[in-house]
Amino acid sequence: MISINDLSYSFDPQRKYSVLSELSMKVKHGEFVSVIGPSGCGKSTLFKIIAGLSEPTNGDIIWQEASSTATTRLGNIAYMPQQDLLLPWRTVLDNCLLPWEVTQNRSKAETISMIREMLERFGLAEVEQAYPNELSGGMRQRIAFLRTLVTGAELMLLDEPFGALDAITKREMHKWLTGLWDGLAKTVLFITHDLEEAILLSDRIYLMSGSQSKAPMQEFIVDLPRPRHSAMNYDPRFLKLREDLERRLYDTHTS
Repeated sequence: MISINDLSYSFDPQRKYSVLSELSMKVKHGEFVSVIGPSGCGKSTLFKIIAGLSEPTNGDIIWQEASSTATTRLGNIAYMPQQDLLLPWRTVLDNCLLPWEVTQNRSKAETISMIREMLERFGLAEVEQAYPNELSGGMRQRIAFLRTLVTGAELMLLDEPFGALDAITKREMHKWLTGLWDGLAKTVLFITHDLEEAILLSDRIYLMSGSQSKAPMQEFIVDLPRPRHSAMNYDPRFLKLREDLERRLYDTHTS
């Protein structure tokens, strides 16, 4: 789906300080890949570059089997930030229509029909005409996720989508997403600070350690069967993976 090769990025025109330095990673079609690492190591910056909101200082991003620029990626890769960014003056249905209003890549009637079908599937049909301030945090995140799906993009970038939720609501969102995952046929890159969340949802995890590290990106394989469910958090295999991941993350951060 996407391959990143020796990518670097600097806010400084003199390039004396790089946020990202010689970073490489690959994501296959249909994978769920998480990115974890300490605050400030450049995770969100990486996603903005992949989404086409920024151009890297150096390096190459192979997307759809060809070298790409920010212009070719912008609008063709779905990006969901941590905040749901629902417009408070628009209903749920109208918020979900926003991607169509930008692209108009199908008829409005067809798009509304698709949204209503997805609202039904997501257990949100009854809130179609509700406004964001009438919804719980979990509902708002599901709506924001649905809106991201409406873009039709095969690759979705989810930047800590559950980070602002309380522990109980976050667990409910995990159950909801793992139940949906097999039928979505999407490729996901997912930022999180929650190790259990990363293991439960991911096929692979990339550990970022910042531009000053000798190994700025390391791969961690999650060899757990699918479908996944939250009860797996107590499985000995899950606990061993979490222990190994935490040790790797600590070693990466302190190296």
